[in-house]
Amino acid sequence: MAETETVKKLNSLLMKAVVEVDKNVSVEMVKLEHPTETKFGDYSTNIAMIMAKQRKENPVDLAKKIISLIKDEEMVKKLDVAGGGFINIFLKKEFLKIEAEKINYEIEFKKNLRKYGMGKTMVIDYSAPNIAKPFGIGHLRSTNIGQAIYNIYKILGWNCIGDNHLGDWGTQFGKMIVALKKWGSKDVDKMTIADLEKLYVKFHSEAEKDITLEDEARLWFAKMEKGDAEARKMWQECVDISMKEFNRIYEMLGVKIDNTYGEAFYEPMLPSVIKDLKDKNLTKKSRGVLIVELNGLTPAMILKSDGATTYFTRDMATVKFRMEKWHPDLIIYEVGSEQELYFKQVFATAKLMGWDTNFVHIGHGLIRWKEGKFSTRKGDTIHLEEVIDKAMEEAKKIAPDNTKEKISAVAIGAIKFNDLASDPKRDVIFDWERVMSMDGNSGPYLQYTYARCMSVLEKTEIIEQKNIEKMPKNINDEEMGLIREFYKFEEKIIEAAERFNPGVMAEYLLTIARKYNEFYGKHRIISEPEETWRIFMTKVTSNILKTGLRLLGIETVEKM
Repeated sequence: MAETETVKKLNSLLMKAVVEVDKNVSVEMVKLEHPTETKFGDYSTNIAMIMAKQRKENPVDLAKKIISLIKDEEMVKKLDVAGGGFINIFLKKEFLKIEAEKINYEIEFKKNLRKYGMGKTMVIDYSAPNIAKPFGIGHLRSTNIGQAIYNIYKILGWNCIGDNHLGDWGTQFGKMIVALKKWGSKDVDKMTIADLEKLYVKFHSEAEKDITLEDEARLWFAKMEKGDAEARKMWQECVDISMKEFNRIYEMLGVKIDNTYGEAFYEPMLPSVIKDLKDKNLTKKSRGVLIVELNGLTPAMILKSDGATTYFTRDMATVKFRMEKWHPDLIIYEVGSEQELYFKQVFATAKLMGWDTNFVHIGHGLIRWKEGKFSTRKGDTIHLEEVIDKAMEEAKKIAPDNTKEKISAVAIGAIKFNDLASDPKRDVIFDWERVMSMDGNSGPYLQYTYARCMSVLEKTEIIEQKNIEKMPKNINDEEMGLIREFYKFEEKIIEAAERFNPGVMAEYLLTIARKYNEFYGKHRIISEPEETWRIFMTKVTSNILKTGLRLLGIETVEKM
């Protein structure tokens, strides 16, 4: 569990009591978790069960002994023992109110969050589309997940560096040049990215009939590497066309990545990296190619038999560049899960080179229609813009009176949330009914709940929602259910970072939205004796939804 100040205080109280019972218990043994049902408290721990097993005692009796030693006037309302010896901890509602108030002090709240990562640097490699190919929906996951992870680490005080590692080098560009020379009907600089894609598809269909085309492509890539003027000119024109298209898509998605260094950027560094690998005696010749042997892993290829570099060589140059330029404490790669073995090779080699940092590969699953794999009249790749256009049509039905910008926010938010709502490792099912749902697990549902909060706040005459001196004597079940979620916000942000999983935040926001809508549906807010308190609850909810959605890269809308 994420170590917030609340968790630290509770751990300290528990540890003090536990040590009185048994001085041999270590801090690592005391672990808190949230019970699955709120009737079992706000936190629970099985420490008594662990101790009882070691001491051969009754866990229930041991748990009762531990809680009898816990004294706290600030946080704890009560402690009890359940099941086979679980210790359940119930927090005071006054303490929960104070924790909720902190969220309303946005500047102080974010200042407190920043202490978790202060002084640390994280580099994250994400999006990374391929030059000369339209931005496919397959790159949506890397872009969305990567940006959300970036945002989450940023709010926690890390110095975050986003790096868009473009696929702008390799044999595929030899294929592109062959296709342009054989079947290009106009100058490259007058082509669209769709034109380039068609030529690339044509190359592969023709190569099935003429195997010499693959050899020709390899020759052209070798020319590129050696600086052939014609090859470089055609390559650069493809890069320029592609970047214009990618930047347009990023603007639509509201994504801005700090750096864009394609594979070609690292070309001048390759001889140095190869020399470093050789100097450390990490390379050997095998069947005409230069490889690095890795313990327990498939060898990684550094140079092909014709002397051409590989994707792996360029990735090693990338690691070296990042280490020397940014000195990161953490490097994250948000790339498809099919690359898991490859990144094990990259990380293992980096460690052998002495590049000492933490490496993480966030491998995401595929996006599928509920009927199966994606398919489109354009081939086996579905273009992201097609999905965005469809989402815009659906968003108009939800918010017909909104501006084009707000409709776009709902559409893009729906696509992003569907992508981020589950663990990155899982495949994502793209079901339009679910994506655009107003009463389910969707982006529009969260945006609608935020708009509902703003509507309430617009109607009240109460300006100050902070420093609520008194809570109502009798808080109803719906209010209690909501306030028992507020204090978890900080914890969930940290957990999402530690697990490299924006889905943690998405799930939490859905819980907050459901709890608020249950409260809203059963109780009046305006012109009620408890209006000040209920406006406070509404304001905290809106702040959590706004901040949480921004962490996921989703805009809020004030009216729907």
